[in-house]
Amino acid sequence: MSSSCSNNDDDGGVIDNSEQIAQVGNTVESGTWRISNFIDSGENETSDFTGYNFSFNSDGSLVAANGTDTLTGTWSVTDDSSSESNIDFNIFFPVPDTNDFEDLNDDWDIISYTSTKIELIDISGGNGGTDNLTLEKN
Repeated sequence: MSSSCSNNDDDGGVIDNSEQIAQVGNTVESGTWRISNFIDSGENETSDFTGYNFSFNSDGSLVAANGTDTLTGTWSVTDDSSSESNIDFNIFFPVPDTNDFEDLNDDWDIISYTSTKIELIDISGGNGGTDNLTLEKN
């Protein structure tokens, strides 16, 4: 009787997140989205984005519009450089630090996603505060 031992996944093999990255991208590119929850270091700032609809376009552009104001930024879904098994949801609006939309600029970790809801989290490296962002499809 003989047996063999193998450690397929314990040898530092690269985890391929490309399928999940594509799924999240396809999900968010469908329709418009709104912020249903935004907690910035314990402060509920959801109302800062009331009335804004977010369009995540396939060219990487991100448009937030409320009928009066329109802001254009960028978005992407990428491998998290600090973890092998996570992906980042990246949002960037080129606005001054005093603009509410600057608070959205981050490489968010995805907690969960469905076809109608995406839950994101970021733990600040600076002050250790936790931010939560939830997007829901309109």
